[in-house]
Amino acid sequence: MSPLDSGLAPYELVSAGLAACTTMTMRLYADRKGFGLAKARTIVTHDKRSDQTPQDVFTRTIALEGSLSEEEREKILAIAERCPVDLTLVRGSEVVTRLATGRY
Repeated sequence: MSPLDSGLAPYELVSAGLAACTTMTMRLYADRKGFGLAKARTIVTHDKRSDQTPQDVFTRTIALEGSLSEEEREKILAIAERCPVDLTLVRGSEVVTRLATGRY
């Protein structure tokens, strides 16, 4: 294995960012509402579907622990879809590329 094979792949980084943002958003919401959320975990996987639009699919699996009612669980899951990274991925983004001039 070369040194270039030692880090996360680009889509793994995007998945990690979505997972972290989701968990933080749920935690902030649950704390603000006074819900009994003891622990939240989010795992995100990425797949490519070359024959469909959109081609990129991020699957988010969420585990919630604590003394939560079914209504509180539903509200926490709903807010997961409102995390900033989720919204960026769903809405799409413009990427601007520029060449640095001078000393970087």
